[in-house]
Amino acid sequence: MAESIRKVDLFSIDIKHKPGEGAKTLAAFRDAGVSFLAAWGYPTKGKNARLDLVAADRAAFIKAAKKAGIALSPKQTAFLVEGEDQTGALAGLLGKLAEAGINVFAAQAVCAGEGRFGGMVCVGADDVKKAAKLLGAK
Repeated sequence: MAESIRKVDLFSIDIKHKPGEGAKTLAAFRDAGVSFLAAWGYPTKGKNARLDLVAADRAAFIKAAKKAGIALSPKQTAFLVEGEDQTGALAGLLGKLAEAGINVFAAQAVCAGEGRFGGMVCVGADDVKKAAKLLGAK
C-alpha cells in the first residue's frame, strides 16, 4: 500500500498533436523555473493532444502559463500516490475505492527506481471528498 497519498491540483493543456508542441509547452514552464510532480500527455480527438500537469508550486505554474499565453483547463483534484514499489502497488488502493462505489476515471503509475513507485489517481469531482477521507489523503 502507499506510504503517502495527497490531494493535488491537476490542470490540462490542449495542444496540437505534432512533433515539438509538447516540448515547446513544457519549455515555457522550465524557463520559468516550474517543477512538476506529475506530467503526462496523450492524443485526443483529431490532430489534438492534451498535457495533464501537477506543478510543485501552483501559483508559479499559473503565473508562467499566463505569461506564456498558455490556456489552462479548470483545476481538477487528483491524488498523488507514493510508496515502496511492490507487485500490484495500486491494486489495493483502487480496490478500496471500488468497494466504496467510487469510480476512478484515470490512473497512472510508474516505478521511480530504488524500490519506489509513484502514481496519480483521478476520481470525479463529486467523489473527491469521500475518496480523500477513505484514503487518508493529506
